[in-house]
Amino acid sequence: MIKKLLTMASAVVMITTPTFSETIRWARAGDSITLDPHAQNEGPTHALAHQMYDPLLQRDMAGAIIPALATSWKALDNNPNVWRFKLRQGVKFHDGADFTSEDVVFSLNRAMADGSEMKELLSSIKDIRAVDTHTVDLETHGANPLLVNNLTNMFIMDKGWSEANNVLTPHDVAKGETNFATMNTNGTGAFILVSRSVDEKTVLKSNPNYWGNNLYPTEVSKIIYTPIQSAATRVAALLSGQVDIIQDVPVQDLDRVRETNGLKVATAAQNRVIFFGLDTAEGPTSNLKVRQAMNIAINREAIKKVVMRGQSDPTGVIMPPFVNGWTEKLNAYPKYDLEEAKKLMSEAGYEDGFSITLNCPNDRYINDEAICQSAVGMMGQIGIDVTLDAKPKAQHFPIAKGGEADFYMLGWGVPTFDSHYIFNYLVHTQTDKRGSWNPTGFSNSAVDAMIVSLESETDLGARDGTIAKIWGTVQDAQMYLPIHNQVLNWGMSKNIKFDVQPEDKPHFQFLSFE
Repeated sequence: MIKKLLTMASAVVMITTPTFSETIRWARAGDSITLDPHAQNEGPTHALAHQMYDPLLQRDMAGAIIPALATSWKALDNNPNVWRFKLRQGVKFHDGADFTSEDVVFSLNRAMADGSEMKELLSSIKDIRAVDTHTVDLETHGANPLLVNNLTNMFIMDKGWSEANNVLTPHDVAKGETNFATMNTNGTGAFILVSRSVDEKTVLKSNPNYWGNNLYPTEVSKIIYTPIQSAATRVAALLSGQVDIIQDVPVQDLDRVRETNGLKVATAAQNRVIFFGLDTAEGPTSNLKVRQAMNIAINREAIKKVVMRGQSDPTGVIMPPFVNGWTEKLNAYPKYDLEEAKKLMSEAGYEDGFSITLNCPNDRYINDEAICQSAVGMMGQIGIDVTLDAKPKAQHFPIAKGGEADFYMLGWGVPTFDSHYIFNYLVHTQTDKRGSWNPTGFSNSAVDAMIVSLESETDLGARDGTIAKIWGTVQDAQMYLPIHNQVLNWGMSKNIKFDVQPEDKPHFQFLSFE
């Protein structure tokens, strides 16, 4: 794997001259939180950004890393701490400005600035240097063989445009900040922003100067993106022909969509796990036995059968099977056992139970609120009185991330396909540079040191051994209660030829029509 990453270079087959003949009407449950490409590390936000902005390299519709604004990359033979990226020439931003190495240096430094949710992905970087107008070196604190895995959602902005519009740093969404980049873009991507109305409609048009026009199908002339939170309304829009593709077909409507003339459902396992987080620092959930009781009080098979209609993969670890570090042993989930759960509650001193609020999103994950509703009943069976507080993701995430919740739902995709990504965000002690999504209070200095060591360990056997040790500690601590890995179901018109992307990110330059 590492050898491939060290030697990988551009090898894209020429296809056809683009026709830009079709409009795609695209819908999903929730909108992008912001257009600022470094302000949020969130799936739907990245999915929209990918239409307008490009990273140095990206994952295609099968999940493989391919060239984007970089055409080749390798660690230098004389200094493995330095990765050299050769940039694509002749690329222009949407406003006509030339793309050069100074835009890459600016953008990656911006992504590491305060307010950025992307900075943890670049935590191993020591320096970013322009070698010439189309060559950039990234120097890391020790050899990092997996650095390229961290760059697939790291979008490149135009330095001049950013300076002119005073968007030198990302806005902090959690603090309610906005900036010019919140509603405006200037990327190098396949589509150009035409208009945007938050939570209502975003319109994009094809970029006639897109560098990939002769490499990819690029048959879409216009995208009309409409977030539709209501599952029934979203399906009705697809059935009536008001939209052409929806990413989140409700599990109860899969057969209905499949059986409708002119429509089809494409299905694939998603690189995302759904789980509950718990406060380990204060209150009843600070007691390990309470967390253990809650874990075995979750009937994952019932959630799969009743809530998800079979469209989920129950798990015992907050790591999808795609990820380096996954094992069948870690994936095994505990037996549902109410009697043992009640015994643990009694041993913890909570035989009479306690009250707690479950914070849950209602427009982010598949059947998210329904899963939370089922958990309310399950916790009630062991004496825990749960009040459900379900909100749109824009309101939910600051609560979950900010440590305001004692019990909350979160879903986690792993764009690097490596355990380090999970550890760096969800397990490391919460600091200004790492652990930004770990409000649980879990903090272990030895684990923190091991997490950092993964960024420079080139012996893959030793690295995998460290990963296994960290997972052992995480599983013992049980600050997270895994539920299942998501299964993706995209509903679309039958004339659309489009694979389901494992990160749930449709890259519309790859779409073609039959």
